[in-house]
Amino acid sequence: MSACREHGSAGATYTGVAAYNPTSLSPPPVPSPTILTTIPIQLQNAGTPNLSIKQKGSFIGFSIEMSVTNQVLGKNSTLIQVPFLNLMANIQQRAGSVMIRVGGNTQESAKLVDELPDGRILAKNLTGVTGTTQTPPLDYTRDLLYTMRNISSFVNVHWFMGIPWFVTQPFDLAIVTASQEILGGYLLGLQAGNEPDMYALHNHRPGTYSPFDYGGEMSDFLTQVDATGADPSGRSKSLLVAPNIADYAWTPELVWNSGLVDKFNDNLAYLAVEKYPRDNCAAAFGGPNATVVDPQTILPLYLTHDAHVDLLKPYLNSTMFAQQRNKPFLMFETNTGSCGGFLGISDSFTAALWGLDYAMQMAHSNFSGAMFHLGGQNVFYNVCPPPPTNQSTFHQWSVGPLYYSALVMAEAIGPSNETQVLNIGVPGLSSFTPIYGIYENGTPVRVALFNYVDDPSGANDVHAIISIAGGTIPASVKVKYLAAKTVVQKGNYTWAGQTFGGNFESDGRPMGTEDIQTVACDTGAQTCTIDVPAPGFALVFLTDAAFTETAGAPSVTFATTALTKTQNTATVDPAVLATSNGNRMSDHELGGTSKGELPSRAHGIHAPLITLGLVLGVLAVMGRAL
Repeated sequence: MSACREHGSAGATYTGVAAYNPTSLSPPPVPSPTILTTIPIQLQNAGTPNLSIKQKGSFIGFSIEMSVTNQVLGKNSTLIQVPFLNLMANIQQRAGSVMIRVGGNTQESAKLVDELPDGRILAKNLTGVTGTTQTPPLDYTRDLLYTMRNISSFVNVHWFMGIPWFVTQPFDLAIVTASQEILGGYLLGLQAGNEPDMYALHNHRPGTYSPFDYGGEMSDFLTQVDATGADPSGRSKSLLVAPNIADYAWTPELVWNSGLVDKFNDNLAYLAVEKYPRDNCAAAFGGPNATVVDPQTILPLYLTHDAHVDLLKPYLNSTMFAQQRNKPFLMFETNTGSCGGFLGISDSFTAALWGLDYAMQMAHSNFSGAMFHLGGQNVFYNVCPPPPTNQSTFHQWSVGPLYYSALVMAEAIGPSNETQVLNIGVPGLSSFTPIYGIYENGTPVRVALFNYVDDPSGANDVHAIISIAGGTIPASVKVKYLAAKTVVQKGNYTWAGQTFGGNFESDGRPMGTEDIQTVACDTGAQTCTIDVPAPGFALVFLTDAAFTETAGAPSVTFATTALTKTQNTATVDPAVLATSNGNRMSDHELGGTSKGELPSRAHGIHAPLITLGLVLGVLAVMGRAL
């Protein structure tokens, strides 16, 4: 990539990979005219209109590009990335479970093979790169699925897998059989094609390709599954995720009007779309007519609540349609910008606020979940990139801003599966200061307060005055803050005083002492005033029960001194770790899949011990499945 000048450091340049580029932008100016900073928020104790459908704490999950799973999840089923386990355990503690999709562009030409050289689970054919995103064909082994299954033995992770859809005569059905056999009840769904509305653009289908043709391919797929016996249990055929369109050539309504959902009602577990607010493809891939976007000019577009409302408005009809058909509706892949995101936006505190507001607005708009996408070292929008392979022996992980968004969202929604979200309107409220009420069984339990303004003077700090009609304000409330000094800050954000540090500083466990503020309320006036700095976010817990519910059980984390070296090692009974995080599965079963069938073992494989050593970020598990 080209060298970039580091903001505030004249003469400094950066020539490394995108994931660690220190270049910062300048914060946008303070809004003019001034915004409403003293904001009255009157909640209702019962009968609040326009609440969302009931949401799960696992609302925000992660989409991992299939080609980088060996970097993020682990080298293979016996070498799992411990920081990844810790990062997922943090969310599970708050939400009860985690959703992860493995797929993307690289799923479409992925082929299951018996083995690969040197025990690898993935191999890319770099000579066969094609398409706008320059995606290489991918070979993988069953050990990738065993790696995923072993992760689910430690942390309650449930998976979506992608079916190759470029070639339909015949379909490659290996992933259908292997996913069900190995993942079992941890398999949430099978994605039926990735962005099929863009197939014609990338020359994978003729220009006349339509939703009706896509539906015909669904029929062909199911016919071939039956004819080949690829789904012995019959369960995989009921776990399809469709249509997964990018809203490029087709609208969701075109798909619904084709009759797809009614025809395949018994086969569709989820309806899903993929949407990014904009793309950075010109910078990533160039082209003769490419116009590169200057991130500084679009930074303000990520610091306004109205942008989320506008982005999601075209999907409101679809979320209603999904409810009528009793199907969960997912944002299956999203992030700050496709083709890697934007320098200084996707990797700054801006993205943390943006992602959290976006998640809240999706929940309010009756989506049932969303996946933040992450790629490799050459993108800006990574959620939690591991260090480059040649630096993994001395560098730790880098936790990106969208991980903070996911962590806070999990805590805001909580594990009850009864949570409803409301975007609260207040007369005169600015788009810079959105507010959400979070309800359980119709009662407000938490309030989410945003402040997008960047103003260190304090003049634009928000003072939210909360009251409850038909209820009583407590003597005090607890508040947690998501904080940074500026919206363009990179790394070292804090959630309730704790941080995952900067680049190469995290083992997946929060660092520092937790700081939970106790704010005294005015019981005479029946109000509670919460201050939110500019910039910042506050999560207000209106009751002790609302606070303790989201705290969950004590978090059991995993030592990141794991290694394959033979000196300085210790052994740990695998039952200790295998039951430390995954044992809450039955208490927090995910919706949208068949109930009950949650196997505790993969087929006939056992693990005698766990080896711990000195290299950061790798867990050595002797054997495939636990």
